[in-house]
Amino acid sequence: MKMNRRNFVAKAGLSAAAVGISPALTLSSCSTPAKSEELEEDGQALFIGDDIAVAQTKYGKVKGYIMNGVFTFMGIPYAANASGKNRFMPPKEPEPWSEVRPAVYPGNSAPQDIYDRKPENYYSFVDHWNYDEVSEDCLRLNVWTPGLEDRKNRPVLVWLHGGGFSKGNGLEQDGYHGENFSKYGDAVFCSINHRLGPIGFSDFSAVGGEEYKHSGNVGMLDVVAALKWINQNIENFGGDPNNVTVMGQSGGGAKVCIVAAMPEAKGLVHKAVALSGSDVKGVDKAYSQELGRYILKEANLSPLQIDQLQELPWKDYLDLANRAVRKMEKEKGGSGMRRGGFGPVADGLHLPAGQFYADASAASPNVPMLLCTTFHEWAPGRTEPELEDITLSRVIDKLKSTYGDKTAEIVSAYDKNFPGRKPIEIWSLIVSNRQAVVKTANAKLKQDAPVYMAWFGWSSPLFNLRMRSFHCLDISFWFLNTDRMVTHTGGGARPRKLAIKMAHALLNFMHKGDPNGADLPNWPQYTLEKGETMVLNDECKVEYDPDKEARQKLS
Repeated sequence: MKMNRRNFVAKAGLSAAAVGISPALTLSSCSTPAKSEELEEDGQALFIGDDIAVAQTKYGKVKGYIMNGVFTFMGIPYAANASGKNRFMPPKEPEPWSEVRPAVYPGNSAPQDIYDRKPENYYSFVDHWNYDEVSEDCLRLNVWTPGLEDRKNRPVLVWLHGGGFSKGNGLEQDGYHGENFSKYGDAVFCSINHRLGPIGFSDFSAVGGEEYKHSGNVGMLDVVAALKWINQNIENFGGDPNNVTVMGQSGGGAKVCIVAAMPEAKGLVHKAVALSGSDVKGVDKAYSQELGRYILKEANLSPLQIDQLQELPWKDYLDLANRAVRKMEKEKGGSGMRRGGFGPVADGLHLPAGQFYADASAASPNVPMLLCTTFHEWAPGRTEPELEDITLSRVIDKLKSTYGDKTAEIVSAYDKNFPGRKPIEIWSLIVSNRQAVVKTANAKLKQDAPVYMAWFGWSSPLFNLRMRSFHCLDISFWFLNTDRMVTHTGGGARPRKLAIKMAHALLNFMHKGDPNGADLPNWPQYTLEKGETMVLNDECKVEYDPDKEARQKLS
């Protein structure tokens, strides 16, 4: 995206004071210049060279580049290569280096089966997943910052990518990019890659002995290792190690909830933001340990030979582990997980054995939390235009396999709760229901840190309006990337106006654990009694448990 500071401020109507931009850096005019004037005023955007963007880390110096006034570092190792003998093991510190290390390209994605990116797939156009190399040398992070070693103590945001616990990387969508948010919020933005799926969550604690007791949670221990790296190094990148907000969407939102329950994260994270994904408990330990036995059996190995699993090529191990999942599900039933059997384990060591946030225990971070979902996370008609004219009776038919005899009652309740909505929208609201996020918010209330709730209702104008407020759409708004992620938003002034409000609220939350003080209406804390919810749309407003009557019929 080619957009200089003056143009962004002019187009967005962005107040420098609202996002903490120094008055000395503001421009005297916010009018959009004529095209010839704009060309004259545009200067060099990219700076890279021998002594440009060099930062010191605990392990050695790294050299990135400056883009649009933001220092950018890509692919910095926060832990060692996780292949070979390090597979299934907790992350180890990287080896120090003596030369200045280039940090100009994102690190490898964790081993996974990547999304379909065929050119004739509309999802490829909409999301255009950013993937390159895939390997176990994936424990890397990216940093965007407005300044280095200037002791400004900027708030730090750490982005945890989506994709459940089996897919994704820290830059898989353009909406994840940290440049705009860092620059206009005067904040440090970090994103990370970590181990996923069978590589990150194979639990061999029952068959591998003491050496393998952490194996079921190494993917989340990677996240903790990245947070430790940030704690130890981020001051050299202009950030405040005592003001770190962890934020994620979908599977990343679940990871945020898990981090907020991990004893190891206490003191490393100070606020939490979970979008369109949440968790209140880990994978049952008995299930994960049994799956570990099935994997060993599928490999025709005895417990004494378990180390041989570290020698398999990662693709072969993924295939082996996934075969074991299918066999176990066929013989003993599934885990009830949408993550394919592999996810953080409730081992009672790294993750509580029961429900998260059961009390305000000193064992967990106990931090302020902001939760948000979208109206139409899983809009059924996104790629099927014929569904726009579906009737309510057909919606009932479509949902009967999920809700059985209660289906008609549920559809009727949603239709009554949301009068004037098309049947396709009623269907979408039902399958995108807020039960999980409300359950998470209610659990978090057992601690004494504040909870804030949002519901994102802004609908994309693309594909004849069929995309609506779909899963992932809100990410680019929080990070001021609506023009960068144009295949989600359409770009232009309309999404940009809401993005400014949301980014301001996020920055306020990062600074003080409270989103108020921006351009939104007063945002009350969430309570069990009232269900206070900020509805984010072209016009933002607070509603009180807005889908309560309909949602209760799902129970």
